[in-house]
Amino acid sequence: MTQKFDQELGSVNISETVIATVCGVAAMECYGLVGMAPRNVSEGLSELLRMEAFERGVDVKSHEDGISVRIYIVVQYGVKISEVARNVQERVKYAIEKHLGLKAYSIDVRVQSVRVTDDRKRK
Repeated sequence: MTQKFDQELGSVNISETVIATVCGVAAMECYGLVGMAPRNVSEGLSELLRMEAFERGVDVKSHEDGISVRIYIVVQYGVKISEVARNVQERVKYAIEKHLGLKAYSIDVRVQSVRVTDDRKRK
């Protein structure tokens, strides 16, 4: 389903893919976020999505008074998960309202995984 705006010169339609991409790009700007996670956990996918696939980690639903977004993310080990999730919510809300002109009804963040990196050098 698309978001439609009727204006004086015609109408503007914004697809859910565009909304999801804007949300994914905004989320990736947050500190502590490693990448977007697949939406379907039951498939057992654990790899991070490529840079051009931001919309695959985002679900968008249209409502009468705005849109709701569910974002699936992978965070870096050692960061405060609640702060990363809050930052993602704020940044995505700002992007939706500023860049798309839509009202954010709700923004749910689902942390699917924590990425642990080993900084020790192996001999």
